[in-house]
Amino acid sequence: MSLTLAIVGRPNVGKSTLFNRLVGKRLALVDDQPGVTRDLREGEGRLGDLRFTVIDTAGLEDATDDSLQGRMRRLTERAVDMADVCLFMIDARVGLTPTDEMFAEILRKRSKHVILAANKAEGNAADAGVLEAYNLGLGEPVRLSGEHGEGMTDLYAQLMPLADAADEQAVDDAPQTDIELDEDGEGETPLITDAKPLQVAVVGRPNAGKSTLINKIIGDDRLLTGPEAGITRDAISLRVDWADPDGESTPMRIFDTAGMRKKAKVQEKLEKLSVSDGLRAVKFAEVVVVLLDAAIPFEQQDLRIADLAEREGRAVVVAVNKWDIEEDKQEKLRDLKESFERLLPQLRGAPLITVSAKTGRGLERLRAAILRAHDVWNRRVPTAALNRWLTAMLEQHPPPAPQGRRIKLRYMTQAKTRPPGFVVMCSHPDKMPESYKRYLVNGLREDFDMPGSPIRLTLRGQGDKNPYKGRRKKNAGALAKHLKGRA
Repeated sequence: MSLTLAIVGRPNVGKSTLFNRLVGKRLALVDDQPGVTRDLREGEGRLGDLRFTVIDTAGLEDATDDSLQGRMRRLTERAVDMADVCLFMIDARVGLTPTDEMFAEILRKRSKHVILAANKAEGNAADAGVLEAYNLGLGEPVRLSGEHGEGMTDLYAQLMPLADAADEQAVDDAPQTDIELDEDGEGETPLITDAKPLQVAVVGRPNAGKSTLINKIIGDDRLLTGPEAGITRDAISLRVDWADPDGESTPMRIFDTAGMRKKAKVQEKLEKLSVSDGLRAVKFAEVVVVLLDAAIPFEQQDLRIADLAEREGRAVVVAVNKWDIEEDKQEKLRDLKESFERLLPQLRGAPLITVSAKTGRGLERLRAAILRAHDVWNRRVPTAALNRWLTAMLEQHPPPAPQGRRIKLRYMTQAKTRPPGFVVMCSHPDKMPESYKRYLVNGLREDFDMPGSPIRLTLRGQGDKNPYKGRRKKNAGALAKHLKGRA
């Protein structure tokens, strides 16, 4: 998958629709209004037997200043420089515009290979626009419909020779390395690998600094940032090998999500789509970093977001951003820890890390906290140790006796990990109060070193009925009847 294809063009020509078709999933947000896409989004494209990296870009606009549109254009120009091939899209129903002609000139100078595509070309209404596309001087346009999947064979024919050339170049450039084997002659397979990187989602309210933080982690301005709240719309994922000071790196895929406001304030359809995209990223993540603004931490919405991550069963790390502008850091940190314990008891023991996305301070601690949270999330406790622990917990604090009948907890085992889930076999599980379940969960956290991770505890009924009770009486009756019949 050495070929990289960037889809570029004016706003609202259908770039994200084609991107979704090539990756085979609805990864990019699509809407009728122009300018929905703002960041660069990468995906694994498929076209027949071709495999390649495809980049969805923001619509090219005629702005070169530091406005939002100007910053979006610079980001798209970076994608053009990164890509092996640019697919330049025009809207065949609208026809050529002066903006199309201007950007065709830019692509001729900056891109190695340009494929011209006339999108929305289904039906006779697009014929004139397809003919006009020849005037750009970029060769014969590929007639496409990203929405209906027309023209994919022609696009395949254009990409095939370029993909072959890219594959040959990749083989020539690949370093020759030896694979180190252990004493048994087999390579070790770590939990986190290049094939299965650690999935991390960064969530929080608008303008908390999520995109700035991720840019600092990857060491590149890949995500659009600025003073405006709510710049990010899509949940963008970026691949990074995040190294510690000793040079040991961990493969990660980090998701940048749209800022989540209170539900009552979210009126626009596009913002609703953005928030739902962010929620989907939380569900797919293994570790969720809840990013707070140091100036206004633990707002109601922050608590909802952290609670959502816990309910979804994700490992949670709380990071407080903009720490560089705090004056009385010690007193502020004391207040933060007190608020955290009081307002989020369900995440008791979860790491609270102070960072500065602007200066990069605290990123090493954040990386260590993410790996630690992931380790706890995958923790497995032996059944024998669990049952010894359960006996000690019952002796220390026996379960209640509703209506004079003591609830008996007989046996405990771990049913799953990610997050840790435990099953207790007991009598009358429906009568067990929540307070006693919390007592057991808090004990598991403390005694088996599982701070902050969501823990699922299920009580399962096990009746007192003896399966052999009454069998002798039944058998004796059958025998007497048999003997009577013979007599």
